[in-house]
Amino acid sequence: MDHSKPTTAVTNEKGVTFDDALSMAKFGVCNIVLMAISGTILAAFLLETLGISYVIAVAGCDLQLSTQEKGSLSAVGFLGVIVSSHLWGFLADTRGRRKVIVPTLLLTFVMTVISSFMTNFWLITFFRFLAGIFISGSSATIYAYLGEFHNQQNGSRAIMGASFVFGLGCILLPGIAFGVINQEWELLISPLGIIYRPWRLFLVVCSIPGLIAGFILIWFPESPKFVLMQGDVTQAIETVQWIHRFNCGRKVEPLPIESILGETEAQQSKDRRAELSRTKGISALAKLVWNQTAPLFMGSFLKKTMIVCFLQFGTYLTSHGTYMFFPSILNQVMEARETGQDRFSICEVVYERGNFSTTELDADETCHQTLDVTIYEMSFILEVIYALGFAIIEMIINTVGRLPILVFVFAGCGIAGLLMTFVDIPMLAVWCYMILVMCGFAGSIVNAITVDLFPTNLRAMAVCISSMFGRLGGVAGANLFGLLLETRCELTFAIPGTLLIACGLLSFFIPNIYRRGTRPEMRHSVSSRV
Repeated sequence: MDHSKPTTAVTNEKGVTFDDALSMAKFGVCNIVLMAISGTILAAFLLETLGISYVIAVAGCDLQLSTQEKGSLSAVGFLGVIVSSHLWGFLADTRGRRKVIVPTLLLTFVMTVISSFMTNFWLITFFRFLAGIFISGSSATIYAYLGEFHNQQNGSRAIMGASFVFGLGCILLPGIAFGVINQEWELLISPLGIIYRPWRLFLVVCSIPGLIAGFILIWFPESPKFVLMQGDVTQAIETVQWIHRFNCGRKVEPLPIESILGETEAQQSKDRRAELSRTKGISALAKLVWNQTAPLFMGSFLKKTMIVCFLQFGTYLTSHGTYMFFPSILNQVMEARETGQDRFSICEVVYERGNFSTTELDADETCHQTLDVTIYEMSFILEVIYALGFAIIEMIINTVGRLPILVFVFAGCGIAGLLMTFVDIPMLAVWCYMILVMCGFAGSIVNAITVDLFPTNLRAMAVCISSMFGRLGGVAGANLFGLLLETRCELTFAIPGTLLIACGLLSFFIPNIYRRGTRPEMRHSVSSRV
């Protein structure tokens, strides 16, 4: 088949729609490479934000961290994401997707490398905060960039491909941690006065996928849909021709496209640009943002907004907040088992082994530079369950419906959290912990519900606001654990357990929840852990 010849139906038209232009460029190597890059960027976000959970388990002595400081360090990356999300969204919509993605990926790597050399809590927290700000720019923009290189037929296909690569990144996280952190070398850097240990290198390794993706995207053009919306039809056509050459070979004949027909969205984009050009001063800009956000908290939308925000807050508080301490607590459980103890609860081992200041004991007693192999095995199992779970939900959502799955996840995970305070069989308690963390499944369903609850003109903002509340929950959860774990351990697990059960009850009040879900919506929310 000659890929250089477009279909007859399209070649008869000199002016084509944007969707037809992308169809003429075919689906090929360019699209596959872009899916791989997009999935890598999403995986890089996970490595940057959740990889710190392994670091705080072994870096306590080097940085002299208290449990409260560990909670703050694990949450500060999400805080950077929260405070910068609107900024990156604004810049991506006005300056370009690629102009946001590439610089933020490179700056994330720089901030992470610098943070790996920091010797005290405040400095490493500051640079982890900056890394969170910059990784937010690429992760928040990459889906728009990816989608705008594909026609409507292949849009979901591309997102699923990127989600598959992201899933591989999730599964590889424990393997990367094991391969790097569980080494016993040390490198003295006298000018800086630090001993460079494997956990520091692990921070850098977690940032390498984003760096590689950023360098590859330097050779990619701006989103063709974005430049078209900016009124640059010539550049849009050149980008489509570039995609065609990438897919079919450099010697292929150019596509017979002389112009791309205008769209209603292009006129709306033109109107927004005109309004932005007339905007002067911070107060005027704030008014524009307010006019875009305020409708979500008015009239019939208020109830919907409050419900999805609360559900996301509870989901992220538990799934992200409790996950940050999973390696540390599991390591303490494994150490207790090695002493010959057979029956104890997680809270008993936390009180016995966790209630101390790392600055008050000898390094030989407290400084663990490696983690038990079981931690990596259980973490790997957890990530595999997540990957398989999303696939299963994708297949059964239409048949079973959203409400039963949502209630099952919230209630099951919540009960597991409450049981953790009573179970005195160590590995059973660990499995209860893992089930508690699995409440992250609910985030994807809530995202799909949010897409369905709001009209097109409010949909993106609704997802953004609910995700922001989710990330706030992640910050709150990590700090809650850091504050209460050593003194009120039972309460630390009872709070998220009770909150999840409340979320399950609240699910019955979601408007239109009894209507069956659709697969495309689930596909757009497969990577809800991001």
